[in-house]
Amino acid sequence: MKNKLLVVGTMAYDAIETPFDKVNRILGGAATYIALASSKFDVDCGLVSVIGADFEESDLKILQDLDVDISGVELVPDGKSFFWSGRYHDNMNMRTTIDTQLNVLENFNPIVPLSYKSAEVMMIGNLHPRVQLSALNQMEGKPKFVVLDTMNFWMDNFRSTLDEVIAKADLITINDEEARQLSEEHSLVKAAEKIHTMGPKYVIIKKGEHGAMLFGDGKIFIAPAFPLDQVIDPTGAGDSFAGGISGILANTDAINFETLKSGIIYGSVLASFTVEQFGVKALLAVTSKAINDRIEKFKSLTSFEWNDKQKNI
Repeated sequence: MKNKLLVVGTMAYDAIETPFDKVNRILGGAATYIALASSKFDVDCGLVSVIGADFEESDLKILQDLDVDISGVELVPDGKSFFWSGRYHDNMNMRTTIDTQLNVLENFNPIVPLSYKSAEVMMIGNLHPRVQLSALNQMEGKPKFVVLDTMNFWMDNFRSTLDEVIAKADLITINDEEARQLSEEHSLVKAAEKIHTMGPKYVIIKKGEHGAMLFGDGKIFIAPAFPLDQVIDPTGAGDSFAGGISGILANTDAINFETLKSGIIYGSVLASFTVEQFGVKALLAVTSKAINDRIEKFKSLTSFEWNDKQKNI
């Protein structure tokens, strides 16, 4: 029997402009990217999200065809789906939000399906902490492992509720700016140490094109981002990264520092495919062989010899 992975997050439509091109309306949302990335693994993935009447049946079918369970996706018949529009600058790490329409997300009350209340792994995407906490409180006991994503907006405006959620998480994934804000520490090492005291046993700090850092069990693991000739659309990269980690965690019985190291590599590779085309297109098309080939290249990029003569230098 497959282990269950519960993903709580947004399903949306995006309008994106980059220095290369622009698209007016494509499938997006954190839960969408996370589920598509985790579908590369042998897990039973279920979504908890909300959509409006404008959400295309064909987009739901994309998920269903990959055996993603959408019974926890609420359809609001007279509502519109969450929409985000943004423009990336020449430096693709920088973007400007043009429009954010919460729509059905504004009054979202998650309902976890009975069949996923005992999921081994729970991935909580970037959402209002009230929604995150509500989903957590519906689980039958604490899941084996809880992964949490959040952002500086929630830290600024809903810190007390966010702290409740963080206290229940086993792993938090945030970027370097958010880690510094959350911890009030400039050093990322000290930031991770401070965040550990808030609840999470493990902390992953994302550094965009410079990779990611894993902290836990008194150890540190650093992985670079996979080098690419060209980045077309960075949207969803962080969520694909989280989906790769979640897929690894749900596909194993032993979750520890070594498991998370593998998760970071898989997540980084899936993110590298995601950014090569707009939206979810590249993530949908990627094969197991392509993933494994890129992981082998990843290994060659980061391995080196250190012999006795060099040790004496």
